Amino acid sequence: MDIVIAGCGDLGIETGLRFAAAGYRVVGLRRRGELVPAPLTGRSVDLRRSVPEIPASTAVVVVAVAAGSRDVDEYRATYVDGLRNVLDGIDASGASPRLVVVSSTAVYDVDDGGTVTEDTPADGGSPTADVLLEAEALLRERAPGAVLARLSGVYGPGRERLIDQVRGGGARSAPADGSSPHTNRIHRDDAAAALVHLATLDDPAPTYLVTDDEPARLDDVYAFLAAELGVAVPPRAEAGAGAAGRQGAGDKRLSNALLRSTGWAPRYPTFREGYRAVLAGVGTRHP
Repeated sequence: MDIVIAGCGDLGIETGLRFAAAGYRVVGLRRRGELVPAPLTGRSVDLRRSVPEIPASTAVVVVAVAAGSRDVDEYRATYVDGLRNVLDGIDASGASPRLVVVSSTAVYDVDDGGTVTEDTPADGGSPTADVLLEAEALLRERAPGAVLARLSGVYGPGRERLIDQVRGGGARSAPADGSSPHTNRIHRDDAAAALVHLATLDDPAPTYLVTDDEPARLDDVYAFLAAELGVAVPPRAEAGAGAAGRQGAGDKRLSNALLRSTGWAPRYPTFREGYRAVLAGVGTRHP
């Protein structure tokens, strides 16, 4: 059985390696195919501009493209044009693969700390989130049986922005007159495991939230990392000031109940286990 990973970067490679370990033949598509490690087979293609060749024997296609910046045009070229080209490649191949497409929980414009599930309306709310919804609409139009995996904030080996902010003093806790927003995370390895799981599920739902078990207030994450690093807890931001190091993803609590009901469980159920692994040097950031 052949697997195609369209967008074979860090997450795509980790996903492909898991498929390969289970005995599948895996082809990874990216602009620099030579960076795709064995036992995966790398093929060079710019999915933003070219229709890829999809083998007729392909049973699963995972689309895990990632924009190089938050520029709206770059987002549209990556997520909309890239997906359209992959869909054209599938149509030309004659294959009928299970299609799993990575999106983001940034499409939920929720800022009141409420719980978000797959039934929560996805309203975008920012230019880049609107582009993601445009790509999702294209997917539903062209491939209604596809599985959409909306990922929360991915962290893991080499994805250490918060660690660097706390260690370097760039993070700021909530002002004394405010409260820290909830944030949601998924370790890269758990995200990859979820994609493999969804690709092989007998009767998947159309959409799943891929996130860990515990939405956490950002200040709690800061305090934990400070303790693990042996540095001071980030100071409070001034009231009303735009604090350095804070995230702009609203305030929501994502639920992974639907994904868990299918038998998936995260290896790193909260940020604590995940960041301890990162700090201990567990795993490798793929090129």
